[in-house]
Amino acid sequence: MTRTFDLGAALRHLSLTATILLGLATPALAQRYDLTLEERVVNINGTDRPAVTVNGQFPGPLLRLREGEEAVIRVTNRMDRESSIHWHGLILPAAMDGAPGFSPGFSQGVGPGQTFEYRFPVVQSGTYWYHAHNLDHEQRGLYAPIVIEPREPEPFRTDRDHVVQLSEWTDERPARALANLKRDPGYYNWNRRTLVSLIRDLERAPSGEARQAIVRDRLDWAEMRMDPTDIADITGATYRYLVNGFRPETPATLLFRPGERVRLRLINSGAMTYFDVRIPGLKMTVVQADGNNIRPVVVDELRIAVAETYDVIVEPREARQYQILAEPMDRTGWARARLAPRMDAPVEPLPPHRPRPVLTMADMYMTPGPTGLDRGTPRPERDQPGHVWPSSGMSHGAHAMPAGETALPSGHAEHLAAQSAGHPGHRGAPDNPHVGHTPVPRPTAADHAGTGHGAADAQGAASPAMGDPIRHDTGAPPGARVLSYRDLRPLRADPEWRPYDRIIEVRLTGNMERYIWSMNGNEFWRAQPIVARLGERLRIRFINETMMNHPMHLHGMWMVPDLGNGAFNPRKHVVNIKPGTSLDVDVLVDAEGDWAFHCHLLYHMESGMMRIFRVTRDGAPIASAQQPMQAAMPAGHRH
Repeated sequence: MTRTFDLGAALRHLSLTATILLGLATPALAQRYDLTLEERVVNINGTDRPAVTVNGQFPGPLLRLREGEEAVIRVTNRMDRESSIHWHGLILPAAMDGAPGFSPGFSQGVGPGQTFEYRFPVVQSGTYWYHAHNLDHEQRGLYAPIVIEPREPEPFRTDRDHVVQLSEWTDERPARALANLKRDPGYYNWNRRTLVSLIRDLERAPSGEARQAIVRDRLDWAEMRMDPTDIADITGATYRYLVNGFRPETPATLLFRPGERVRLRLINSGAMTYFDVRIPGLKMTVVQADGNNIRPVVVDELRIAVAETYDVIVEPREARQYQILAEPMDRTGWARARLAPRMDAPVEPLPPHRPRPVLTMADMYMTPGPTGLDRGTPRPERDQPGHVWPSSGMSHGAHAMPAGETALPSGHAEHLAAQSAGHPGHRGAPDNPHVGHTPVPRPTAADHAGTGHGAADAQGAASPAMGDPIRHDTGAPPGARVLSYRDLRPLRADPEWRPYDRIIEVRLTGNMERYIWSMNGNEFWRAQPIVARLGERLRIRFINETMMNHPMHLHGMWMVPDLGNGAFNPRKHVVNIKPGTSLDVDVLVDAEGDWAFHCHLLYHMESGMMRIFRVTRDGAPIASAQQPMQAAMPAGHRH
């Protein structure tokens, strides 16, 4: 009898055999974990406070996984209310994502006394993290790092490996902190401008014209009910900033030997804090962003948004300690660790803070909304008629913007006003992008050929200058190189790159006076799902109409910011959208199901800046998308 050789079966058998042998050779990298969630007392600021621990640890234990194997993680909840763990940045089935209210069969998470088994294939490598998906537990310590070993050798050499997990702690219960913000959005802003500072500024003004400009500036900000010093919603007024759970006064010590190449896995697990990271005396070579390898880029400093990860390599040559300094964006504290040749090295003093940043009206070019309070009239996410391609010969301020980083077209304020007039007082409009869908012409190489840095509206008029959506001003000294998204170029061309299929516009909106955050003017519990088609490449045009940064995160799929580099744009799981700017981001829609889509500032998510991102097959019924989302709202997300 003739036997047919099954090549596919043979390859599967060889792969399984190799996996088993590799697992036997390195049992320390086992894929099975048991995690127990419980409340324990910690003392960060001199007073005992309840924290959420994982296996008794604060923060939780490092999980080491291996690409190509299966992870089996049993989570037992020993607390008196439901909890969850979301595997941040991991590509996995929707049922295993761990976001209550989204994953099938996971509407309320892991209940008290229950055990839930997460089981999923590990299809990537790099630095990630896991955390609870509710305000109370995540802010109180339920977060920890994940390191996934690659199946193939790394494209860079290192001698030592350390996790640097940035976070913050408050002695207040998170619900109380949120209540404080709703009562007064500047509650934790101790740097607010006052009448005394106005008098001081007027006295220092060199001329009557300068004094008029000062008064005019104050009136403009007062009309918007905002403050240019409002850089962070929650500050060092209540936060203590940590690295690996250690306070800056007693920093974590990361050992090295002179001449070693030390890999630092930077993870921002903060709830609300952006950090500017530098290591005086050392250059940092960035080799990974959000778990993905990039072409190495040498920088002096980087800003890490909430929930991002960066892997950097440093080469300390001297047998002395080097401070890893992480300064909050608003300059109200420090997080730090230290690289040292021995554990007993004396702790060095912290340096003085850099000047705190202050927003200007140029940062707030966008329309403030119809009342000066609500930044964003409720409006559905609809397909856009086409890309506003940069036109040549237009000035766009001091910073060049490659194709794809488009400014908001002029006339947008009038467009919003017309929308508002057509929908007076309307909340919760259907957000189904299939409605009124118009196919978008695919961009060609000629579309990207322009050399200018402006944007034109449909009539060809140039838009006003707006802030650079990519570059960060961290206060670094002249000549210092600060990491930019433009520096993030993958080692190889993205094999799945192609022009986008259509565009939807997602405006990041909010009411600062009432501390309500939204997308397109709709809070989570009033809005409808955003519906995408399985297999499409969907372009999201983010337009930030607020004065806050928003680190936008989509579960289960990669996002690709359009930096004008085509197939060499980076894949990220978090994309930061700066105040008053617009940025196009492509989504590889390759995972069916309901996924969480939200701002990763935890108090913004809890206050409404979140959506269901629903992926369906072409022609699949989406009747449920016409139902209000209130019933689907997970417990703990309604305010």
